[in-house]
Amino acid sequence: MSAVSPSSFNISTWAIRHPSLTRFLFVLLLLSGIFAVTHMGQKEDPDFTFRTMVVQAIWPGASLQEMQDQVVDKIERKLQETPNLDFVKSFTRAGSTVITVNIKGSAVGRDVTDAFYQVRKKVGDIAGDLPQGLLGPYFNDEFGDTYISLYAFTGDGFSAPELEKFAKTARDVTLRVPGIEKVQVLGAQDEKIFVDISTKALAERRLSIADIGAALAAQSGVDPSGHVETAERSVRLSVDGTITTPDDIANLRLRLGGAVIRLGDIATVTRGTIDPPDRVHRYNGKNAVILGMVMAKGFNVTTVGDDLHQVMNRVQSSLPIGVEVGQISNQPEIVKHSISEFVEALGEALAIVLVVSFISIGWRAGLVVAITIPLVLAATFAVMFAMGIDLQRISLGALIIALGLLVDDAMIAVEMMERKLEEGSPKMESAGFAYTSTAFPMLTGTLITTAGFIPVGFAASTAGEYVSSMFWVVGLALTLSWFAAVYFTPWLGSLLLKERKHITGHHDIYDTRFYHGLWNVIGFAVRYRYAVLLLTVGAFGLAGFSMKFIPKSFFPASTRLEVLVDLWLPEGTGIKETEAQAKMMEKRVLADPDQAFTATFIGEGAPR
Repeated sequence: MSAVSPSSFNISTWAIRHPSLTRFLFVLLLLSGIFAVTHMGQKEDPDFTFRTMVVQAIWPGASLQEMQDQVVDKIERKLQETPNLDFVKSFTRAGSTVITVNIKGSAVGRDVTDAFYQVRKKVGDIAGDLPQGLLGPYFNDEFGDTYISLYAFTGDGFSAPELEKFAKTARDVTLRVPGIEKVQVLGAQDEKIFVDISTKALAERRLSIADIGAALAAQSGVDPSGHVETAERSVRLSVDGTITTPDDIANLRLRLGGAVIRLGDIATVTRGTIDPPDRVHRYNGKNAVILGMVMAKGFNVTTVGDDLHQVMNRVQSSLPIGVEVGQISNQPEIVKHSISEFVEALGEALAIVLVVSFISIGWRAGLVVAITIPLVLAATFAVMFAMGIDLQRISLGALIIALGLLVDDAMIAVEMMERKLEEGSPKMESAGFAYTSTAFPMLTGTLITTAGFIPVGFAASTAGEYVSSMFWVVGLALTLSWFAAVYFTPWLGSLLLKERKHITGHHDIYDTRFYHGLWNVIGFAVRYRYAVLLLTVGAFGLAGFSMKFIPKSFFPASTRLEVLVDLWLPEGTGIKETEAQAKMMEKRVLADPDQAFTATFIGEGAPR
């Protein structure tokens, strides 16, 4: 008697009875997966909302206590009214403060943007209570931007402003690369005009620094000069004499009593960068200006990186001799390495499945399983692409996890079909029996395994948002593997597996030493079920207790071949002394033959 009820719907036999539609779906899923994997976004880490905003204020000449009492305390008290606020942290020193506002991880979407708006609004409400002469407060709600590539511009004999000019030219070019959202010049030195005058010269002429400052301000001020109306047109009047060069300042006339003197006669006027500098960036032992690129969401970082590399090669060829461009950070190369690791893991999984399948259930059944795996992955990539899930550290890790699970359903289905064929059943009946006997248990196991990742996918926190793609990818892969096992695997089995003729008196296929041993183990577990349950609960409790010994971190360990060194000197150390100490360490690192490059950031941290 057939194991398949004629009144019940059996998806496995339906797939075999409709081969044209099954072939169409098979090819469609494969082509969709190929299209998806070649067009979906690729990056190192998944996108997540960076719930930190920076508020910065500068008050030249203020002491540490004055900054704390008149600026920081007022701003922090007001910021405590921010909705969804987690905590506020400030770093204050004489003349400046940096306040970081952290929003709760449970805030999502508009809650975060609204909180950032409220920070600006609330600080603006107390602007009148802040001291005169305060610069800012300045707000930065793009603190979470990370650079996919960093390029250093260096050149012997070229000044910092010249290097900055080259970097700005490159910035205008790289902004046109598809997928590049923002390009920033980092480490540029502000250019200033210095007026050096001796106190003796001031005293002899009864002048003060304030007098010279007032004269410069008056000369450089822009005031409306009016316009002349004629019968036909309106003519704007302008007054020449605006200060634009050091020579203009040197030629400035100062009225002293009844006499007029030229500023260049009593002072030396020069152009240069701020001294001492507030930051210094170096690359391979040379002062550098850095160009950082931020990628837009949804783009393939490897494709953007290749386009960027070609553009920067053209920029390098257009620079003067002596100016060099070196790459500090190369995220596209890191992503390519991660993708190659996944492909390697996929190849290893296929090889293991093939070997195990060929040995245990024969080469025909093993080939059915081997064909099912790429099909499930292709369908998974297609759905990931439709959902906007990129290939990144977490989704690739989830796919590697799923590789060990998605073969189970196909192996169960094809082995059950193979066993029925060995009993002499026809292919259609074997496929139907495999569905009716295994489909529901496989679906239950798939859903239970997927449910184990629910806390990962729906955790209301920043960490949960970061790893949420693990739940979706694992769930998609396992669910699609079940569908492939009950729909495509029987169809493939009907094409590849061979029917056997039932031989009268042939021994039962389950009458083997292996199955007898398996039955004995199962019987023992059933007879002593309370002891087995107690051991299971004990093992679960031991696993929960062991969790506290497992190291925890938000980001996984970096796989980049780099060493980061922090050099901290005593509070109050000048930047020039810091630079001298950094150069000494830099010299020792550059002497190492294994180093590829050395990047040094003095006065501020390395770019994100």
